[in-house]
Amino acid sequence: MKHEDISASRRRPVNVSLDTGIVDAARKAGINLSRVTEAALRVAVKKAEEQRWREENRESIARFNAWYAENGDPLAHLPAL
Repeated sequence: MKHEDISASRRRPVNVSLDTGIVDAARKAGINLSRVTEAALRVAVKKAEEQRWREENRESIARFNAWYAENGDPLAHLPAL
């Protein structure tokens, strides 16, 4: 799966509608709305990508898990690091 680069880069102005109470509270607390929103979006994007990857690979994961349950750990004979 190709992972999109979601590291920090150029900024793009966007319009976002937010609850006025939380915006006021964030401003009073000195919270940078853009940075917090950006961080939350990074988490949400990563979670969505991981979920999509699990769905796309569900059958392969199930086959591996079945093989592992039947055959055990193929590296069990090696000493622990």
